[in-house]
Amino acid sequence: MAEERTSEKSTMGGRVKRYARVGGTVGGLAARVAGNRLFGFELDKGIHAAELQAALGGLKGPLMKVAQILATVPDVLPEEYVTELRKLQTNAPPMGWAFVRRRMGAELGPDWQDRYRDFSRDAAAAASLGQVHRAVAPDGRPLACKIQYPDMASAVEADLKQLKLVFSLYRQYDKAIDPSQIHLELSERLREELDYAREARNMALYRHMLADEDGVQVPEVLDELSTDRLLSMTWLDGAPLMEQLEGDLEFRNRIALNMFRAWYVPFYFYGVIHGDPHLGNYSVRPDGTINLLDFGCIRVFRPGFVEAVIDLYKALRDEDEALAVHAYETWGFKDLDQEMIGVLNQWAKFLYGPLLKDQVQTIQDNGGVMYGAGVAANVHKELRRLGGVTPPREFVLMDRAAIGLGSVFTHLNAEINWHRQFHDLIDAFEAEKLAKRQKEALETAGVPLAY
Repeated sequence: MAEERTSEKSTMGGRVKRYARVGGTVGGLAARVAGNRLFGFELDKGIHAAELQAALGGLKGPLMKVAQILATVPDVLPEEYVTELRKLQTNAPPMGWAFVRRRMGAELGPDWQDRYRDFSRDAAAAASLGQVHRAVAPDGRPLACKIQYPDMASAVEADLKQLKLVFSLYRQYDKAIDPSQIHLELSERLREELDYAREARNMALYRHMLADEDGVQVPEVLDELSTDRLLSMTWLDGAPLMEQLEGDLEFRNRIALNMFRAWYVPFYFYGVIHGDPHLGNYSVRPDGTINLLDFGCIRVFRPGFVEAVIDLYKALRDEDEALAVHAYETWGFKDLDQEMIGVLNQWAKFLYGPLLKDQVQTIQDNGGVMYGAGVAANVHKELRRLGGVTPPREFVLMDRAAIGLGSVFTHLNAEINWHRQFHDLIDAFEAEKLAKRQKEALETAGVPLAY
């Protein structure tokens, strides 16, 4: 068992194998970009993106997770690449029983099956970093057991290196967005997702923060049946969101409100956000209650950062340019002139738009998905004209949450007064009180305070 656990660390051999599988495709892109630039030809990004997706589609691991995040952060990569990367299978074929038996033995010992009343040989779900099996605890509670795939540490390091190369190549012909801080943020979050003991603490944190939210349920971890690569938690029954779209408006609104509070009560009360509103990370109960299911991608923010999110809302509402500058600088944007502020405000007005109007409306009442795409395209064009911008790393998951949840609310076609829901969360905001609540909550759950 000790030998197997040691072999699961990021090893040179594991990284070399991963480089061989991923690097050929990325290296081909590098050669094609260099050749096209040398001879003055345009790279056909659509064709190459399809080739990239086809080559990477059989790989488990962080590339799928990266694709999910990049798909909701506008203009970090060309749209052609994002479209193809979205197709990477988030429900990849599971590992077989031989792997499961070895992994479980390495984590809990050779008598591991005796520690469960029942354990299914077949995976209930398979995703980017691990797969889930149904089981039954000794006390009869149904469980979900998440088992990490082998050699994921090597896969993360190899894939992050290749992603950095892709970013640098894209920067050669489009300088609107400098993705350097985005890469740093993705790197740190992905490495954290490999630590299931950390995820267990994140789950305890969310159980604490959402204890008074009747519309949100969080699993409970069984510590005695969990390790840093195995997570045994209570099973929460629910259906996929996409099966709820034909429900009546009242039901769809209830789901949307529960999703809104599941993400933003932790953020505005505790400075914590769930950075992955991917469809596979939650399910819906018959009464519209939300089950949150995955807690690997959690971000803790400085109280001042949260306050700046509210400040930017007030700046847009009151047309207060000085307050907007203060908010952007608090987030970490640098060297902003008046023109750049105006461009950033275009994107901010799109994101904050539903919150600014005190009326019942859909989340994209101003023109739908195509309007958002048009805003993004215009912002990108203007950023490129002005020489580009470097989004601060804290911005990545905030933007992802806003866009991802907006997509959920669009699917549901929910009609809600978003302005009043937002004000219910922020009207009593004080940075000092948030800092105190944050410290107490993190200490209760055993989560380190690190920004």
